Amino acid sequence: MNLISISTAKRTKSVGIWLALATLLALLTGVFSVHPAHAAENCVPDSETACVEGIIRTSDKEPAAGVELSLNGPSGEATTLSGEDGRWSFPVNVPGSYEVTLNVETLPEGQFISQTDVRQIEVDLGKKGAALFPLTADESAAAEAGGEVVSTSKGSNQFSWPRFWQQFVSGIRMGLLIALASVGLSLVFGTTGISNFSQGEMVSFGGLLAATFMTLIGNLIVAGILAILAAALFGYFQDVLMWKPLRKRGLSLMQLMIVSIGLSIFMQFTFQFFYGGGVVSVGAPRPETVEFWGITLTTYSVFAMIVSIVAIGAVGYALMYTRFGRATRAISDNPPLAKASGINVDKVIRIVWIVGSGLAGLAGVFFALIFNGITWFTGGQMLLLFFAAVTLGGLGTAFGAFVGSMIIGLVVEMTNIWLPGDLKFATALFILILILLVRPQGLFGRKERIG
Repeated sequence: MNLISISTAKRTKSVGIWLALATLLALLTGVFSVHPAHAAENCVPDSETACVEGIIRTSDKEPAAGVELSLNGPSGEATTLSGEDGRWSFPVNVPGSYEVTLNVETLPEGQFISQTDVRQIEVDLGKKGAALFPLTADESAAAEAGGEVVSTSKGSNQFSWPRFWQQFVSGIRMGLLIALASVGLSLVFGTTGISNFSQGEMVSFGGLLAATFMTLIGNLIVAGILAILAAALFGYFQDVLMWKPLRKRGLSLMQLMIVSIGLSIFMQFTFQFFYGGGVVSVGAPRPETVEFWGITLTTYSVFAMIVSIVAIGAVGYALMYTRFGRATRAISDNPPLAKASGINVDKVIRIVWIVGSGLAGLAGVFFALIFNGITWFTGGQMLLLFFAAVTLGGLGTAFGAFVGSMIIGLVVEMTNIWLPGDLKFATALFILILILLVRPQGLFGRKERIG
């Protein structure tokens, strides 16, 4: 057996364990929700902010606490819980039509919606908009009135071509954001074999730093650039202080993966300590909206998509047509042979860590802008989607990670047309399983002999 076959065999054996641990970590930390549910906070409208709010009371006129509601509209998506007094609110900074959906599974026992679980509301800046969800204890009366007595969302799952194309573009946007993080994850895995569970926290790191720099400087572009540079610098110090010494000591890939899980947890609770458990807003100026062919996007979304394409294209060009790219591919194929050929393996790996961390930081900045804020656990929630994109495209291939990200992004967003929002991540992972059953090496992975 040659060196390439040995390397491939070792990697293939670790794939099953890698995916199992990724899924276990995701289930333990609640990855399947797109945004963290947080207690309702008072929203005060001003010249740049509007409030979507309401009060949920039971049929006995008592406050219904802990009911989950989600918001979808020009400002992005968000999720919240009703407070002890039954109040809930969403601050938004883009006027337009918003859809508020109540999760009927979180209603108090014996309570049902007497109407539909979806409300459409027009929002103007500086004003409040109310969405009411009257409850009843009579299940049959709720059904007769068109209310939801099971976990469905009839109002939000009606197909229409305008909504189809809106969700399609949103899927492209989501896929590009996922690709920024997953391409870096794939590069690190391809050159080192490490399944980096802290990549999600690098996304949170970028978004939170952008909010911090925006508070200090007040210029969005400068704040974003500084956040990306800080994330790249953090990737450099990760390799210098931790990953290179651990590689030199000959730790196994399993041990390195556990170290990355520990780093992930440490970063999560460090973020929570300094930024709290709520949503951290970047404090960016209110974006304008752009409409074309019936599709509405904010200027931040358009800018994020363009920059993401440029950044991913630049990485792809570097991998294909530069000396660094050839060295990276050589190390990915066979590290011992690459080192014997005179390639400075440690230097290339360090650059990969810098680039991968910088791309994750860029993704975090855009997540914070597009979805109107970021939390200490935003990256952790997205982690399994990053892994899914890398696995779907083919382990260790940057182009495969990009294609896998676009597929995952489209499936996640377009599933909303037919299924409740809670199922959209599960649907993407189900598609991943189906494809891997047919093509275990992923869409662009190489089928190698083992043994």
